[in-house]
Amino acid sequence: MKLGDIAVSYIDIVINAMSALGCESDAVLAQYGLNSKIIASPDARISIPKFMRFGHSCIHSAQAPWLGLEMGKVTSPAHLGLAGFIALSSDTIADAFANLTLYELLNSYNVRGQSSFYLEQGCAVLQFYSISPYNAYNYFVVDSVLSAWYHAMSWLGGNANDIEKICFEFPAPQYADKYRDYFACEVLFEQDKNCMVISAEAVKFKCLHHCQSTNAALIRQADNELNKVRLGLSFHEKVSRVIGPLLNDSTPTLEQVAEQLNMTPWTLRRRLVAEGGSFQQSLNRTRLELAISYVCDTTLSLGEISYLLGFSSSSAFQRAFKRWTGAAPGQYREAASAKKI
Repeated sequence: MKLGDIAVSYIDIVINAMSALGCESDAVLAQYGLNSKIIASPDARISIPKFMRFGHSCIHSAQAPWLGLEMGKVTSPAHLGLAGFIALSSDTIADAFANLTLYELLNSYNVRGQSSFYLEQGCAVLQFYSISPYNAYNYFVVDSVLSAWYHAMSWLGGNANDIEKICFEFPAPQYADKYRDYFACEVLFEQDKNCMVISAEAVKFKCLHHCQSTNAALIRQADNELNKVRLGLSFHEKVSRVIGPLLNDSTPTLEQVAEQLNMTPWTLRRRLVAEGGSFQQSLNRTRLELAISYVCDTTLSLGEISYLLGFSSSSAFQRAFKRWTGAAPGQYREAASAKKI
């Protein structure tokens, strides 16, 4: 199980942000084997780990750790694919953000979770899932998403003054003063979630470019694309996609996964048996596949990986990893790194 991937349109966003900051990106693109043909392909995707390394390299090249904030500012509906154009043609701001999160999977898949839009305590909340632990490789991802949502209010036809606050899970970074240049609202750090909070009245506003017929046609196309994605997954893979976001610091239960899939535990168990497996096998396979991806494709410490996979301790994870692969995770990482070289 891979950590996820995104459309190459996100590379365009990074390129545009680098340009806006007065920096060239050609050398970094070449370093990662990204050329105009790949970037122009409608089907090309880039893995989440590679995108994080690419973004980190661009930040280093531009000497601009706030690159993600600029990425959000230059993000357009076109960069978000069908989800972007569905949002643009939606009836109200609420419909736009609901559609943006509903069809996010067409442009971006992350094993850690999916964005959501909901009403809470008289306000509308647009929430990005947690990708902690945070480090130099992923601050910019959260920055770019929340900045893109904030600036989307402009092209949707809303008013940024109706955004009440922007919340980040992580502590204020060294470039915290830069947030004032991108957000004209309260910005809070060390919060319990990454989100944008909008007044309940603002989400009722009509979108500037709403068109019922175009929106319906785009939704029909997007639903067909989503069905293709789902039809291509085995039931084990569907279960694994639910298990992934539930793993953080705990072991998900059969009942929790069944609830997420909107079915009874008995039905979930029966369908896995029909594929020749079991819930425990799906849980173990998901952990193994993610463990290998985290060890080989990220710089996360073994303690951090242990947390992300729901193990009680780092030593428990290391014992399980050696049982699964025949090698300690540190040795496995060194061997994988040597092969890349």
